[in-house]
Amino acid sequence: MEMVLIEKRAFDEICNHLLALEEKVSKFCCPHEDLALKKWLDNQQVCDIMRISKRTLQVYRDKGLIPFSRIKHKIFYKPEDVEKLMQSNYYPLKPQL
Repeated sequence: MEMVLIEKRAFDEICNHLLALEEKVSKFCCPHEDLALKKWLDNQQVCDIMRISKRTLQVYRDKGLIPFSRIKHKIFYKPEDVEKLMQSNYYPLKPQL
């Protein structure tokens, strides 16, 4: 086994450089939160959340029940719009007599 001795100051500088490098790498690896694009849902996610078919979701779009965004042939929905649709069709339990 070979041992290498370095001064504490040099070791601290190496550690600081490694920490700076780690921060830079983590910035590139992590998605940017400010874009808020990961909040958008695609067709399959909405169908899974609402437990409906893709055809039913298409009918909701055609009737204007749910807003959406289309990029080429891919359709996206805002989670708050999906929740709004669910809340607007909520029927609370009626008190039993």
